[in-house]
Amino acid sequence: MANRFILNETSYHGAGAIQEIATEAKARGFSKAFVCSDPDLVKFGVTKKVLDVLDGAGLAYELYSNIKPNPTVENVQTGVEAFKVSGADYIVAIGGGSSMDTAKAIGIIIKNPEFADVVSLEGVADTKNKCVPIIAVPTTAGTAAEVTINYVITDVEKSRKMVCVDPHDIPVVAIIDPEMMSTMPKGLTAATGMDALTHAIEGYITAGAWELSDMFHLKAIEIIARSLRGAVANTPEGREGMALGQYVAGMGFSNVGLGLVHSMAHPLGALYDTPHGIANAIILPTVMEYNAPATGEKYRDIAKAMGVPNTETMTQKEYRAAAIKAVKKLAEDVGIPKDLKEIVKEEDIPFLSQSAYDDACRPGNPRETSVEEISALYHSLI
Repeated sequence: MANRFILNETSYHGAGAIQEIATEAKARGFSKAFVCSDPDLVKFGVTKKVLDVLDGAGLAYELYSNIKPNPTVENVQTGVEAFKVSGADYIVAIGGGSSMDTAKAIGIIIKNPEFADVVSLEGVADTKNKCVPIIAVPTTAGTAAEVTINYVITDVEKSRKMVCVDPHDIPVVAIIDPEMMSTMPKGLTAATGMDALTHAIEGYITAGAWELSDMFHLKAIEIIARSLRGAVANTPEGREGMALGQYVAGMGFSNVGLGLVHSMAHPLGALYDTPHGIANAIILPTVMEYNAPATGEKYRDIAKAMGVPNTETMTQKEYRAAAIKAVKKLAEDVGIPKDLKEIVKEEDIPFLSQSAYDDACRPGNPRETSVEEISALYHSLI
């Protein structure tokens, strides 16, 4: 079996990289941008940094900001209609996963109108055409949606998140500018950073992992472990490290999948609107303990990448415990809650467990699981 690897056509990294948006738009002959960005980024002037680049280059655009933190089917459908009347021929997505996921879904439907109901895009949809060209500009260091073939849309009617996987949706250009992330508050920086760490760890142990993806995931764990505390403190080095680390993690997991942490986190976002990074961060150590028997020696590598010394001389039990302890310590240091007591209601656990089992990420988990075992994991966290 051949292993497939898909990445952006082009990516730019470093402070001031947003200036290259104009370079790429002109070089590709684009005429008008459909700018997707959420209301808070518009309100606080973050979106304006990119709009100023477009204005300075004399490039036309139209702004679309009907985007929720966990974007809905309605957000996508109104975006599709707005794109149709805008006269745009490309998309600039500015924000975290919500803005980029919305942009991907809009871009796919414009070129594949038979999926206009949005819900038919769940899973691996049989789209025929590449989406509208997207230039993605992340403002958080976590989701790596700018380099992945995945997006997540909430089906409000069914209280569930739909994981969509489509090689036709990857942005053609990614602009990774740490200055676009410098206004993130501490809580959001911590949450998105732990989301990135979850991507790297789950991607490293997922059933589909192989040598090329392993290279990206181990390096991402190393970069995130040394950078997240600094990013939360808003140091330039921390911001630069997280901007790179989360992107490197995305290069890997987009191509090999994730696992049970994401499967359990997705229903929390759909039912309670829980921030995705917070859900992942709380669940990650517990699922790491659960998955440990199915991971061979990989936790030794994770512990080493997390900065744990003397892993070479540790027993299997010791390095597995050390890897989990290092993850817990990082989460604690950046202010992540320890459990789900303030989030999950006991009576919702059967629904959450079934939703997690049905989630598209679950088959990638290295350990076979069941609805009953997932239920026990949720119960252990409340």
